[in-house]
Amino acid sequence: MKSKNSGLRFALMLSLTLGLAPFVPEPHIAGKIRWVWGGAVGMTPMDYFDLFLHGAPWFFLMVVLVGYFRKKYKPELADKK
Repeated sequence: MKSKNSGLRFALMLSLTLGLAPFVPEPHIAGKIRWVWGGAVGMTPMDYFDLFLHGAPWFFLMVVLVGYFRKKYKPELADKK
């Protein structure tokens, strides 16, 4: 039996595990974002791919949250499909 929030739970689990791994000394995604904000000097294509892989769960979480709140606060939009 599928619960209402299973997609939200899955997206949250992905973001907190794969999106933040490795955890020590800092989350990997935080270092990559800081590197890009600093001008991305010295970044290779592998670093951009790594940023994409660690950022994808967070993007997925945002998409799921938008859908969740859209359905919750404007149910008439969800029924028109």
